[in-house]
Amino acid sequence: MHVVKTLQLEEGMITALPVKTQDGQLVADAGIPLTQHLIAQMNSYGIPSVQIQDDEPAEASVTDKGPETDEASHAPKGNAQNPTYSQRIKSSAGFQRFQFEYTKAIDDLAKGLAPVINQSGTFDKDMLCEIAFPLIDGVKSSIEMFDMLHNMRSVDDSIYAHSMNVGLISGIFGKWLKLPREEIQLLVLAGLLHDVGKAKIPLEVLNKPGKYTDEEFALVKSHPKLSYDLLSAYPDDFLDPRVKLAALQHHERLDGSGYPQGLQGNDIDDFAMMIAVADVYDAMTAARSYRAPLCPFQVIAAFEKEGLQKYHPKYILKFLEKIANAYQKNRILLNDGRAGDIIFLNKQLSRPIVQLSDGSCVDLSRTPDLSIQSLL
Repeated sequence: MHVVKTLQLEEGMITALPVKTQDGQLVADAGIPLTQHLIAQMNSYGIPSVQIQDDEPAEASVTDKGPETDEASHAPKGNAQNPTYSQRIKSSAGFQRFQFEYTKAIDDLAKGLAPVINQSGTFDKDMLCEIAFPLIDGVKSSIEMFDMLHNMRSVDDSIYAHSMNVGLISGIFGKWLKLPREEIQLLVLAGLLHDVGKAKIPLEVLNKPGKYTDEEFALVKSHPKLSYDLLSAYPDDFLDPRVKLAALQHHERLDGSGYPQGLQGNDIDDFAMMIAVADVYDAMTAARSYRAPLCPFQVIAAFEKEGLQKYHPKYILKFLEKIANAYQKNRILLNDGRAGDIIFLNKQLSRPIVQLSDGSCVDLSRTPDLSIQSLL
């Protein structure tokens, strides 16, 4: 690894570490081949230098034991000849464009939410939707959005990045549910605003890497009420009540196990139940200080293990079915190191039938010790 001044960067160099602006916004993740567009973007942000990977000989091809994995994360290690699923996405021109537009959208979202957080008057709700919808409409397919978001990750995801992600995921979710355009716009707005109260919680608490104290946990759990209080300053004829309720109730669960009110069943607003699914999905696919990001099938497994009864069936089942179907036929890595292709989805969506490289098939619904570790 060596440092190269931004003005001396060349197309094809590969980033060794994440590249961020002075404000901490991610411009390029580690392992990204530089393009002229990305270099120009780094110059425009005034980034003085970048950590670049040293030239290394190509790794040996994989053995019969399966792909080589990183010991810390158990994620497959790709190389120039056999890039991983993530590396293929990150090196695409579409990802470079999305990354640039997404980074700018995060900045615009922070500015757009400032009047709400500072309680300094009205805010431009139409402008917030105008930030998100070009990203939603700009992808070729719904699942391409998820691929992009899965690869826009860092451990220190900001409130604004998470809120943007939930807004974008909610927009795709609304399309899957065949909601009218006006409803989708409201749902996106609810996603963008659902966590605004977190800005009132000290960053040292929100970003604490270790376990929360009881007092800190209570403070973090107060964010739905903080969000609702900020949004309730605006009359219902300006800000739809469902947007406010989504902020207040997105941690409520159908079985009464959620917070802050312990609501059950139909007492929870529909928008809140949809935002809850998007919120949890984004949290599980984000990196954390204690774990790597989870792949889509690990997330589906987590939902199934936690209990689908916590979420409204018409929302959670549709969401998980769409995710699983989108990644059907993908090449995957099992937790024992073997690679294969998904050929059939079982009723338990996280445990499909997989055809291995030697042609044999494994039914994960009948082999509880095996699970999908990552996409290849």
